[in-house]
Amino acid sequence: MNTRVFPVLLACLTLAAHPATQLYHAQPAASRLTWTGHAEVGSYAPSGSLQLRAATFGCAGSRLRSARVTVDMASLRHDNAQLQEHLRGTDFFDVARFPTAEFRLQAATATQATGLLTIKGVSQRVTFPYTLGPGAAGELRLRGTLTLDRTRFGIRYNSRSFFADLGDQAIRNDFQLDFDVLAVDENQGARR
Repeated sequence: MNTRVFPVLLACLTLAAHPATQLYHAQPAASRLTWTGHAEVGSYAPSGSLQLRAATFGCAGSRLRSARVTVDMASLRHDNAQLQEHLRGTDFFDVARFPTAEFRLQAATATQATGLLTIKGVSQRVTFPYTLGPGAAGELRLRGTLTLDRTRFGIRYNSRSFFADLGDQAIRNDFQLDFDVLAVDENQGARR
């Protein structure tokens, strides 16, 4: 066999073994982001919502290949207006200065994603489980839960890691962000 033909044949076989990457765009109004925080003492666990600003995902078959997600931090909601404003303020997410948070995928297996999450201008590497499932024709659903340590992003308010004698005012460092994102393929989205 000609030595020049072998590399070309190998490249063709490699490309044939990997499905093409399809680009999907999130539908913010049809997607859900829910956060839950926790008190250090007792069972108090406030929760609320956030809204996506935009997100794009590249998928090859049932495998996530790329992702860029932007969250509108000014959309942070809680039933208690006073707590909502406190979370939006400088003690927590400082949404006036940092109106968005962003995630960029670096690597993914069939069940775990790893990437850079930027909150309040601080980028940290995070890994979390996810599921990727088909929706209606031309749609996909991306679901999962991130458990995040807020102090890694400079949010230290009432953290026992930084302040002593907080009693029942202490807030756990970790919080959860559950996501259920509906996305449509770029060709389908153009027809909507």
